[in-house]
Amino acid sequence: MKSKYYAGLDFGSSGARISIINSQKNLLHTDSTVYKFGFKNPKSWLIACEQLLSNTPDEIRINLSRISISGTSGTLLACSLQGKEFGDSIPYNQICNVDKEMLDSIAGDINYLRSPFSGLSKALMLINIYGDKVLLRHQADWITGWFLNKWDFGEEGNNIKLGWNVEKGCWPKTYNSLPWKTSLPLIVKSGKIIGKINNNLAKRFNINKELLIISGTTDSNASYLAAEVNKEEGLAVLGTTMVLKKYIQKPIQINGITNHKVKGDWILGGASNAGCGVLSQFFSDSEIKELSRQINPSKETGFSYLPLNCKGERFPFDKPDLEPILTPRPVSDSLFLHALFEGLAMIELKGWERFKKLTGTFPRKIITVGGGAKNPQWRSIRQRTIKIPIVSSNKTTSYGTALLALSSVNSSHSRFSNINFSN
Repeated sequence: MKSKYYAGLDFGSSGARISIINSQKNLLHTDSTVYKFGFKNPKSWLIACEQLLSNTPDEIRINLSRISISGTSGTLLACSLQGKEFGDSIPYNQICNVDKEMLDSIAGDINYLRSPFSGLSKALMLINIYGDKVLLRHQADWITGWFLNKWDFGEEGNNIKLGWNVEKGCWPKTYNSLPWKTSLPLIVKSGKIIGKINNNLAKRFNINKELLIISGTTDSNASYLAAEVNKEEGLAVLGTTMVLKKYIQKPIQINGITNHKVKGDWILGGASNAGCGVLSQFFSDSEIKELSRQINPSKETGFSYLPLNCKGERFPFDKPDLEPILTPRPVSDSLFLHALFEGLAMIELKGWERFKKLTGTFPRKIITVGGGAKNPQWRSIRQRTIKIPIVSSNKTTSYGTALLALSSVNSSHSRFSNINFSN
């Protein structure tokens, strides 16, 4: 009997990665690539996907059993019924200043939809550009559609910022009167079987034609799965942006906060516009590694930076007009990097403090994933600032997505949520 393999594909803001595991959760193959045309261009995602599939060993490809896709939550694009993209996507961290009166009327009493960072703001921007006869799909959902050659569906977690209520299983009532309500996806729960890979794609890449496509999740939820975070721990994803996650007993509805359901548990999340992206504006990876060796993490620099990647902040506070503070810059590059680390650690601390205010507890331990998790000096500065034990996990987001594909084995059939527009 041939072995069965389970694949996870993750699409982040800087590139894509694939992980393939067996039924014992052993990692058999992993690979990564950067985007050819930049993050916003959907063609970059497909080229990366094609490259990762082509580089996968033949023996694994022909025995793939299930595959799942994760992507950046909130990155939205407009496409045709056949999945053809209409221009670039709108990234998760981009502000969309649309008609405020219209935005407020559609958002109704759901405050987070009023934010210029919301999926609703992005949807209105895309509708203004391309008209209302389009499909609105998030990054992971669009790539999932490519595997199926069918773009009807959207995974629940990826569509929260667009307005999907995971707890109630419906879109807001106000969406019922929208002329573009048919642009919204049919929502499917994370980890459910959607269908089989389309035959042309299977033949093209010599992939098992019985490969099942599993509804995915967001990149940060996949990181949560990969790190196997328990209910007393917190997760910090230090990628281009910083994402914090923590278990909660029931959803909390408040601006700048997301509520996801991961393997039956409610997970509270918050995503800052600060993160490793600001570091890469000034230094290469090799420079960061070298300069970090010159840092004494037990000492304070005396600087008070607000190292945002761009104007505006989503979490720990929803402030679209907030400006980064990156000056004055010292002559010493290592001192500058040290101060940036301190600024990022302070933002993280405020994030955990906000979670404590909402839930009543700090995590007992923080598990860190992402590129920033590899830096010991930054970790020491964070631990000095936050005063909670911090450990790093080397499990990648795509590994978590592969675990999601594996966990779907007990799902005998896909279970879709209908497009409901009321409770």
